[in-house]
Amino acid sequence: MTSTSQTPDDTIKTRKADHLRICLDDKVQCKTLSTGFERYQFDHCCLPELALSDVKLSTSFLGKSLGAPFLISSMTGGTDLAKTINQRLATVAQKFNIAMGVGSQRVALEHPQVADTFAVRSYAPDILLLANLGAVQLNYGCSTDDCRRIIDLLEADALILHLNPLQECIQSQGDTNFRGLLTKIGDLCETLPVPVIIKEVGNGISAALAIRLIEVGIAAIDVAGAGGTSWAKVEGERAEDGRQRYLSQAFAEWGIPTANCITSIRKADPNIALIASGGLRNGLDAAKALALGADLAGMAYPFLKAAHESDAALSALMEMLIAELEIVLFCTGNACLSELKSSQSLVQID
Repeated sequence: MTSTSQTPDDTIKTRKADHLRICLDDKVQCKTLSTGFERYQFDHCCLPELALSDVKLSTSFLGKSLGAPFLISSMTGGTDLAKTINQRLATVAQKFNIAMGVGSQRVALEHPQVADTFAVRSYAPDILLLANLGAVQLNYGCSTDDCRRIIDLLEADALILHLNPLQECIQSQGDTNFRGLLTKIGDLCETLPVPVIIKEVGNGISAALAIRLIEVGIAAIDVAGAGGTSWAKVEGERAEDGRQRYLSQAFAEWGIPTANCITSIRKADPNIALIASGGLRNGLDAAKALALGADLAGMAYPFLKAAHESDAALSALMEMLIAELEIVLFCTGNACLSELKSSQSLVQID
């Protein structure tokens, strides 16, 4: 990617700092559009015929063993605070052997001096670690070699390409040329040395689009559905004019609920590796996502809040998420994740 004349202290770095600050504010969460998880509940089993200690959460994803089916979703990088947060996240990911993604590494391509804010492999030598770039950047000068470079920087096990058309429409001077990206994504799938994951950023992926992505060779999908952080609202908080502010409110509750994404994609393809993110806030949400067909449960906002506080807060959060998920399995009579998925424990209530 060709460097611009900007310094890392200007537009893109400022935007990263703004995003961190704004995402910690509850007012950018969806208020009327939900994840859809409230439409489901677990049938309680009062005689599970298990000891709680029998419950095992271990799993694998893209060939990598995990201690529990959680993903610290892509969040940040490019600033001093982001560096601290990424290091804390990587440390807790290593401690509990869970997966982690970093924020968009475009800033590291344009300004190599901030690349170390993403470089967390030394803190988490064994985890499933995911590099990240906006897919639209493939239309704005980002090459296959650039993708290899960010993978190498992170020593990543896979590359996330995120799709964010709504955010780019509302963002000041956003990159809105999404022409021909499906072919370019397919080309990357053929040439990169690691699997490619496609994710949204909070507006969801439909089953029809998922099938097209699977056909060009993507290895996994992160639905990143609606019901959690609204990036339309986030960009509205950064708005430079009335038009942006209006659009951010008009599209504040836009998207496909996370639960709908999971069920429709899993029905369309029973085998694609599937990550559920978008508004998951606790271990019960994670359990519902897994029971609906996801392989991993991704969260950003809860981890960001805890990481902003301390290492201890992060560990406490992770311990609680694991405890909640273990209790769901125990109280539905399922000893492992595969049993939960094949059971009829989760029922729709509307």
